[in-house]
Amino acid sequence: MQTLVIEGYLAADPSILSAQSSGRKRASFRVLETTRYRRADGEQGERTTGFNCVCFNEATTENYIAPYARKGSRVIIQGHVENDSWTGKDGAEHYDVRVVVEDMRLKNRRSLVSTEADAGDAYVSEADSTALNDDIPF
Repeated sequence: MQTLVIEGYLAADPSILSAQSSGRKRASFRVLETTRYRRADGEQGERTTGFNCVCFNEATTENYIAPYARKGSRVIIQGHVENDSWTGKDGAEHYDVRVVVEDMRLKNRRSLVSTEADAGDAYVSEADSTALNDDIPF
């Protein structure tokens, strides 16, 4: 099996779905990755590729993706490619390639209680160490 690693941004909020028979939850989302390059004539160019992704891990879906992943979130996903086919309502065969997510990391995770003014400052840097409590027992 081939492993694929993609770093990009969520195109929309993930869709959380429940299986009809078992009720197990899964997340479905699209990741956009932009590649920048230089053309033969020296001009800058860029190409954006979209990847349809699905996460079948129920714990990851409920505890990680549903509460934190939002449109525009920067993510790194690891998974494998799978072919998908189905018959549409019109009777036509449809084919798609999707990434089955095995691991996912959110790069710009924001606190749910933070305001829009400080939403980008989810992590404390060493310069902000004065905001930390100095009474650390170790």
